[in-house]
Amino acid sequence: MTNTKIQILVIQRMVIQKMFDQERKASIKQIKNTKTKKLSELVKIAGLDLKRDFVGIDLSDEDLSYDIFTHANLSDADLKGADLRYTNLRYTNLSDADLRDADLRGADFRGANLRYADLRGALLNGIDLRDADLSGILLNGADLRDADLRDANLNDANLNNADLSNANLNSAIPRDADLRDANLRHANLRNADLNGTFLRNADLRDANLNGANLRYANLRYANLSNADLRHANLSGTLLIGANLRNADLRDANFSGAYVEKAIFGNNYEINKKLKLNLLKGGARFEDSPGDTADLYFSSRR
Repeated sequence: MTNTKIQILVIQRMVIQKMFDQERKASIKQIKNTKTKKLSELVKIAGLDLKRDFVGIDLSDEDLSYDIFTHANLSDADLKGADLRYTNLRYTNLSDADLRDADLRGADFRGANLRYADLRGALLNGIDLRDADLSGILLNGADLRDADLRDANLNDANLNNADLSNANLNSAIPRDADLRDANLRHANLRNADLNGTFLRNADLRDANLNGANLRYANLRYANLSNADLRHANLSGTLLIGANLRNADLRDANFSGAYVEKAIFGNNYEINKKLKLNLLKGGARFEDSPGDTADLYFSSRR
């Protein structure tokens, strides 16, 4: 965004607010003479309020990098293609905002409200989304490698085919979220609430799911090899055709899980009772050749 365009935008907002003529003229003169390119500073000069006067603002394709918008209300804003690199957006209201193709690398969204925002095509490397409300957000196909999503609310979020490898989702809440075909390799999902989450065909190799709630999640054909599933709740989980080779299953709860054609093998200290129940459900254990439920029971007759 050029300085002139910022100045025009702020002046237009002053007119909308119907400020007194003398006050407005003084502010306009100061805005025209200033050299700053930061929207937040121009807003202060104009006597406007980012918490009130910029709802639904059109900031598409503008340079807002390195600025500070903490606690601002930018709900319904048009930020398509905007440059928000390293911008401080802590606790900002961006609900229903359009952030498609925006550059959000290094931006701080801690505690921000991004409910139902559209971030498709945005650049998100190194983004900080701790404690953010991302419920209903559109992030399908997004590149969220190494993103910090600790304690984030991802209820009903669309993360279909997103790359979340090495992302930190410790204690996040992606309940009923769409994570089909997502890359969660090496992701930290410790204590995450994944109740009812769609993870069909997801890549969860080497993921940390220690203590995670996967109750009623859909993990059909998901790859969970080498995953840490200690203390995880997999009751009622759909694991048909899933790969659980070398997964750590200590103290995991598989009650009512659907494991037909799921592949196990070399699972650390798996107890006999759990193994029998999995076999009865149609699971296969590669470390026991020919080990199927039918063969198991025929050998006991």
